[in-house]
Amino acid sequence: MSRKRRDFDSSFKLQVVKMIKEQGLSVPQVCREMDLGETAVRRWVQQYEAEASGQSGIGKPLTPEQQRIRQLEIENLRLKQDNDLLKKASAFFAREMK
Repeated sequence: MSRKRRDFDSSFKLQVVKMIKEQGLSVPQVCREMDLGETAVRRWVQQYEAEASGQSGIGKPLTPEQQRIRQLEIENLRLKQDNDLLKKASAFFAREMK
């Protein structure tokens, strides 16, 4: 019988990763104690290590800093798209006025 897929928030994932990184517990030990899958926990650890080295990593960011960076990157992309649209519109209307 398969287990139901569970969803964990970033603060829980960060807590689990800190148990491994800061307290020196092993991944299998933490997984047994908290009834978690090893693959998911190892992925969280990789995500944390990527974020700690300044990379964006994959998946949802774990640390608040990376969450804010991801949010700002999305906003920056949206503003660039808006700016490009406005440039195209102003060029179009400049041609219309001639």
